[in-house]
Amino acid sequence: MEYTKLGRTGLTVSRLCLGTMNFGPETDEAPSFKIMDEALDSGINFFDTANVYGWKTGEGITEQIIGRWLAQGGGRREKIVLATKVYGNMGDWPNESRLSAYHIRRACEESLRRLQTDHIDLYQMHHIDREAPWEEIWQAMEQLVSEGKVIYVGSSNFAGWHIAQAQCAARARNFMGLVSEQSLYNLNDRMIELEVIPACREYGLGLIPWSPLAGGMLGGALKKVKEGRRAAEQVQKSIEDNREALEKYEALCKDLGEAPADVALAWLLHNPVVTAPIIGPRTSEQLTGNIHSLSIELDPDTLQKLDEIWPGPGGAAPEAYAW
Repeated sequence: MEYTKLGRTGLTVSRLCLGTMNFGPETDEAPSFKIMDEALDSGINFFDTANVYGWKTGEGITEQIIGRWLAQGGGRREKIVLATKVYGNMGDWPNESRLSAYHIRRACEESLRRLQTDHIDLYQMHHIDREAPWEEIWQAMEQLVSEGKVIYVGSSNFAGWHIAQAQCAARARNFMGLVSEQSLYNLNDRMIELEVIPACREYGLGLIPWSPLAGGMLGGALKKVKEGRRAAEQVQKSIEDNREALEKYEALCKDLGEAPADVALAWLLHNPVVTAPIIGPRTSEQLTGNIHSLSIELDPDTLQKLDEIWPGPGGAAPEAYAW
């Protein structure tokens, strides 16, 4: 396993982050335990979840599964960097979602209970809340940090200017602020190259890409078009909309002698701003394949071909659209 620092922090994390969104809805508890054990055995020490995962409002099913796994002991909790999120709807009453200080405090306590731990290593805001002022958000986060319940704070699905706002407000309070941003980023979804990635670079945030395989489309979709999530109507539409690019992409991967999923992950890993793509294996076999991506070296010619197949927005703003 390869390791790096999370953004500008001194925290060491694996170059792949284990995503747990499938635990519960797609993967039962026993195989979820097996995947987490195998991830840990392989050297993956960065685990990501969210209080809404499991998709039964207020239950936090995925966090509960992770909590029962951690409760087995054996150094599991001490070995991992545990990340979860706050924002999503956790009930039908007012103040059971978003980023009020009231909800941040309550959501953190409930996540700690479900996860069966006394602290969260990386507490991420799952979305921007335009109705909550930064002085309220940072005051709540500072309190959790001072109590030892949260170590680092991160964001997810923020725009570049949200990151700038957050960091300016944190700096005024002599608070560290954000250390990471979790964004949609893959070969087919490159919009964050305009402003989010430059903001991460400027403020020292580690970038944690979610959906690195574009919902499975970049995982050999043409060959496995009838399998698993690829059979879903939305994914089928994406495949048809991108069929020409996918044909070129899968042909290039075949020439490289590598699986499409592994090439997609290797492409993300070559970007120095990227800390760790979030992988979401539903089986042990998928986990093994994902780890192989760390050994793939993409030369400049291959990177250029990938840019031609999957053109991004043209680089950073404003040069991407202005002189």
